[in-house]
Amino acid sequence: MLTIDPNEIETRFLHQYLIGSVGPRPICFASTVDRDGKPNLAPFSFFNVFSANPPILVFAPNNSGRTGEPKHTFLNAKAVPEVVINVVTAEMVEQMNVAAAPWDQGVDEFEKAGFTPVESDLVKPFRVAESPSQIECKVLEIKEMGTGGGAGNLVICEVLRIHIKDEVLNEDQKIDQTKMNLVGRLGGSWYSRTDKSALFELAQPMKPTVGYNSLPNFVKESDELTANELGKLCGVLNTPEKDASVSDTVDTCNWLKVKNLISEGNAEAALSYLLSISMP
Repeated sequence: MLTIDPNEIETRFLHQYLIGSVGPRPICFASTVDRDGKPNLAPFSFFNVFSANPPILVFAPNNSGRTGEPKHTFLNAKAVPEVVINVVTAEMVEQMNVAAAPWDQGVDEFEKAGFTPVESDLVKPFRVAESPSQIECKVLEIKEMGTGGGAGNLVICEVLRIHIKDEVLNEDQKIDQTKMNLVGRLGGSWYSRTDKSALFELAQPMKPTVGYNSLPNFVKESDELTANELGKLCGVLNTPEKDASVSDTVDTCNWLKVKNLISEGNAEAALSYLLSISMP
């Protein structure tokens, strides 16, 4: 295993290890204006939702790793503390990439990348018409994490208004994730997309589960089950009753039966069978 001390590696290499490890990252396509009202549009993948009450988004336009200079978005947010955060889909990612080029201060990336500017309701920066979700924000605070190339600048934004296209909503007026086709950022030049084939649902447990420590020892010590199969077993909500029909022993455990039950979505039955073997 490669072990890295951040204090003993060049920032450019550390950056690659960080962005290669943490992903896919959502993309904040940030629209800002400078003091003269000139628009700027740039993508940042150090970005996420941090609160719903109040609604807070945070993104980080880090200093350029090549020149050490601050990004225009950062300078604009300090001068005019407003931003529109637009999400990025696969249908617009190539244009987004054009906007990401190191254009000179004052250049309009809307024009360079061919995006359509739309006037916002409450803030000066324009929205991106092509984005399915456009979020108007005021900048609450900017925390400068350091100086020089790669130094982060956290832009903490409060959401003022959200505009969502009808075409990505379901009948309950909620976002249908299968219609969004969002793009995520990985390391290097790699991206990921969230089309239907890549999506899956995993219900969050709303109360404590059986837990890994409650699984029979012979199960935890076995190489028969994958980590995800073990996860499904210890994710069962209630300890099931032992299966009275089971006459197997630990030595004759039918692992194929266990794996089939798990793959069929019946982890509770699989656990019941395993508990019956370990506690006859």
